Amino acid sequence: MHKADIGLIGLAVMGENLVMNMESKGFTVAVYNRSVDKVDNFLNGRAQGKNIIGTHSIRALSDSLRRPRKIMLMVKAGQPVDAFIDLVIPCLEPGDILIDGGNSHFPDTIRRTKYAESKGLLYIGAGVSGGEEGALLGPSIMPGGSPAAWEHVGPIFRAIAARTPDGGVCCDWVGRDGAGHFVKMVHNGIEYGDMQLICEAYQLMRELPDLSPDEMHAVFADWNQGELGSYLIEITRDILAVKDADGRPMIDKILDTAGQKGTGKWTGTAALDEGVPLTLISEAVFARCLSAMKDERQAASKILAPPPASPFPKDEAYRAAFIDDLRHALYAAKIVSYAQGYALLCAAARTYGWQLDLGGIALLWRGGCIIRSVFLDKIKEAYDDDPALPNLMLAPFFRDRLAQAQAAWRRVCAAAVQYGVPAPAFLSALSYYDGCRSARLPANLLQAQRDYFGAHTYERVDKARGEFFHTNWTGRGGATQSGTYTV
Repeated sequence: MHKADIGLIGLAVMGENLVMNMESKGFTVAVYNRSVDKVDNFLNGRAQGKNIIGTHSIRALSDSLRRPRKIMLMVKAGQPVDAFIDLVIPCLEPGDILIDGGNSHFPDTIRRTKYAESKGLLYIGAGVSGGEEGALLGPSIMPGGSPAAWEHVGPIFRAIAARTPDGGVCCDWVGRDGAGHFVKMVHNGIEYGDMQLICEAYQLMRELPDLSPDEMHAVFADWNQGELGSYLIEITRDILAVKDADGRPMIDKILDTAGQKGTGKWTGTAALDEGVPLTLISEAVFARCLSAMKDERQAASKILAPPPASPFPKDEAYRAAFIDDLRHALYAAKIVSYAQGYALLCAAARTYGWQLDLGGIALLWRGGCIIRSVFLDKIKEAYDDDPALPNLMLAPFFRDRLAQAQAAWRRVCAAAVQYGVPAPAFLSALSYYDGCRSARLPANLLQAQRDYFGAHTYERVDKARGEFFHTNWTGRGGATQSGTYTV
C-alpha cells in the first residue's frame, strides 16, 4: 500500500481544510478522527477521489505513514492534546514526529516537547493562523519545538503556507520548544489590540460625527487603500456595507457583547510575568470583559451622568478633519500595539533562550493570518536595519510617523474624553508613548511610599545603580530593611 506523507488527527473545520490543502500540494495524507463516522463522511464527500487515506484507529493511522512518521494533532487545546499524545506514543518509534497545530498555551508545549523527546520522539508546536479560509488556501504557520524535526516537516508546511505578493513564504522555523506557540499567542494579542482600535474608531465615528454605516464603509474603504491597508480594515469595510433582510445595516442588529477564547488573557499574563507593560493589548482584553457586562451597563447608563460637553460640531469641514485625525491616531496606536508585542517577544526570548528572528516573524504574518497588513513590511525593514532595536517606536520610520501623527492622535483622545466616548486602547497607547518618552516618572514618590510603610528601600539619583537605601521616615522605625525584588 502506498504510504502517506503525513497523518492528521481531528477532522473539524481546521483539520479538514488543512488536509485538503496538503493534498492539493501533492502530499498523501492519512486521517483519523475519534468519531470514525467523520472519517467515512469525509472520504465519501470532499476527499472522494483524492490522495487521502482514511483510518479507523490510531494504530492504523501510524501503520499507513512512511518513516519518520509525522502525525499532526488538530484537536482542542488543553487536556485533549495530552490525552491524544498518550494514545499516539505507543504507536510510534524513535525519531517519529508529533505535531500540535492547535492554539496550545506555550508552557504546555514546552512540557510536551520535553516529554516527547524523553520518549525518543520529536515534537513540534505550530501556531496556525488564518481561520477556515487560511487553512484551505494557505495559513501563516509558526512552528517551534524539536529542531531536528524541521527538516522533515518543513517541506510540507512551507508548501501549504500562505504566499505574499512578492513570493514570500509565511512559514519558517521559530525556535525551540514553546517558541512557535508563544509567537502565535503574541500574534493573537496583537490581533486583540488591532480589533479593539478599529472598534474604537468605529465608535468615535458613530458617536461624534454621527456617520452612518454606509459612510463608515466608505471611510474604511479609503483607509484600506493606504498605509492602514490590512485584512481587518478590509473586513470591517465589508461588514459595514452588509444589510439585513429589511434593508437596515446588519451591524446595527448585532448585540454589543464580545467573547474570547483566552489567548489575549495568556498574552497579558505572560507580559506580567516578564514585567513588560503590555497596556494596549491588556486594555483590549478588558474591553471585551466590560462589553460582556451588558445588563450592568444598561442599568448604569440610566444612572451615571454624561459629560457636560457641548455637542460635537456638525460642520462638514470639521467632521472631515476629525476623520483624518482618526486615521493618523489609528496608525500611531497600531505602532504602539506592535511595539508592545515585540517587546514581549524580546523579553521571552531572553527568559527561555529562544533565538527569535524578529524581522522574520513579521514576514510570517504578512500573509494568511488575521493581522496581515502592509504595515508588517516596515517592521521587517526596522529589524533588518537594527536587529538589536530596543523598542519598535525608536526605529526611524516609526519614530517619524509617530511624530507626524502626534497632534492628531492627541486631538482624537481629547475628543473621546471631552465627549465621553470610551476609547481605552487609544488612550492607553498614548499614555504608553508619553511614558516611554518621559526621562522622569513619579516612581520616585512610589518608592518613597513603599519604603515608608514597608522599608522596601530605594536607589538614589546621586549614587550608583544597584545600591539601596532606607529612610526612617517617622523617627519610630528601626534600621531593619525589607529585601528588594524586581518584577
